[in-house]
Amino acid sequence: MFHAFLNLNKPRGMTSHDVVARVRALTGQRRVGHAGTLDPLADGVLPIALGRATRLVDRVGEGEKTYRARVCLGVTTTTDDTEGEVVRRAEVPPLSASDLEAALDRFRGEIEQVPPAFSAIKVQGQRAYRAARRGEAVELAPRRVTVYELRLLEWSSPVLAILVRCSRGTYIRSLARDLGQALGVGGHLAALTRVAVGPFHLDWALSLEDLAARAASGELERVLVAPDLVLLDLPALVVAPEREADFRHGRSWAGDPAVPPDLKGLARAYTPDGRLLGLMDYDSSDGRWRPRLALVD
Repeated sequence: MFHAFLNLNKPRGMTSHDVVARVRALTGQRRVGHAGTLDPLADGVLPIALGRATRLVDRVGEGEKTYRARVCLGVTTTTDDTEGEVVRRAEVPPLSASDLEAALDRFRGEIEQVPPAFSAIKVQGQRAYRAARRGEAVELAPRRVTVYELRLLEWSSPVLAILVRCSRGTYIRSLARDLGQALGVGGHLAALTRVAVGPFHLDWALSLEDLAARAASGELERVLVAPDLVLLDLPALVVAPEREADFRHGRSWAGDPAVPPDLKGLARAYTPDGRLLGLMDYDSSDGRWRPRLALVD
């Protein structure tokens, strides 16, 4: 059993679930999960968790993400990407770099964004895309998301390439749609590559072919990523050897005077020999440490 992450480069045409199934077959592990779903038309970084590392996928998914996107102006579709039916065409006028920058600036920072009708968001107990496929009107409430960086990479009418660094829950399809509307011609997402998810970056992501070759040669362990990578923003503390049993059973223990009692929030807990036990926090009301997420069984 492996308890670690894989940094995979998902190919276009596969669902995130397809990738999980493939990893499960290659590694022989049943406990496999992914952080941050990618649509079939998108490629790029898809962090995969194995074993007990699956307990950290929500933490990875909550981190910021970076994308390279190509937006086609002048064509509006039902799905806000190339899979949908064309519902409107418009001539794209000559646009200068300053025109594009002015439009992009409207979507920098904290913004309200309406998710695509063809999305997995639940409306009255059902997925929005199911109602949309039946031709029903789907009204989704706007969500507050944050675009930390939005940069123009290339412009060759009618397609512009942009880099987007954003918070969890940001739909790049919605951004493409809204950018087209801001420019008065409509638009849709033509291509999408996820460059980074938290600490996982495309520069060192493995293809499924690479992973299969490693599995066949018995070298899987050489490409595993320790769970610590997604926890480096938290303080690290070494606790007594008996704390492993406490983590296994969810028991609290009295605060060690050698450990700062004013610690705020979560901390990583390690044994003296450097093994990661999980996450804990200090309850100042009763002077006890409590395990919050165990990475040992």
